[in-house]
Amino acid sequence: MKPALHWLLGMTFCILLAGEIIDRIAISVGNQVVTESQIDEEVRVTEFLNGEKLAVPAADRKKAADRLIEQALVKREMDLSRYPEPALSDADKQFEMLRASYANAAQFQSALQTYGITEDKVKRRLWWQLTVLRFVEYRFRPGIQIQDSDVQAYYEQQIVKWRQENVPVIPSLEEARTQIEEILTQQRIDEALDRWLADVRTQVAIQYRDEALE
Repeated sequence: MKPALHWLLGMTFCILLAGEIIDRIAISVGNQVVTESQIDEEVRVTEFLNGEKLAVPAADRKKAADRLIEQALVKREMDLSRYPEPALSDADKQFEMLRASYANAAQFQSALQTYGITEDKVKRRLWWQLTVLRFVEYRFRPGIQIQDSDVQAYYEQQIVKWRQENVPVIPSLEEARTQIEEILTQQRIDEALDRWLADVRTQVAIQYRDEALE
């Protein structure tokens, strides 16, 4: 599991006309940067979407920083492969579903204010999540192959689980095959993504300016 990292501008600092520094670089990822305010925003938007209590403890900031590093690496790969980003409007459906989960517009706006975020920030996060999901499918699904033996082994494990749960009608292997193949494919895609991220981290210079985030 975000916006298209437009904030990663490669700038050293954001500076007011008077010369006051209003943001600090926390991490550099190759020629991209992650700032302190981006980490704070990542925590706030994540807690908002997860319905968690607003807090910005050190542990959450470290997790947010790690997610932003991975986002930067994914964005780098998208740029290198010239992967076309979807339109922002592609996230409209998810955004409307989120807004509809609140009793009314006033309650939704109140929640945004509580977390100190805006509709635009939330919508861009939903758009980025959609973008990453599509890119990961594009990048890793073609290399995934599910063997019949894998399907058979998963099915046998499920039979044990279904019997323990007293499922009244247990589907046959053929009835469950398509669903099992998709479950296993998604698992393999996740594993391939994890391996790729671990590998690319060794290839791109990652420097922590804020040691508390290491």
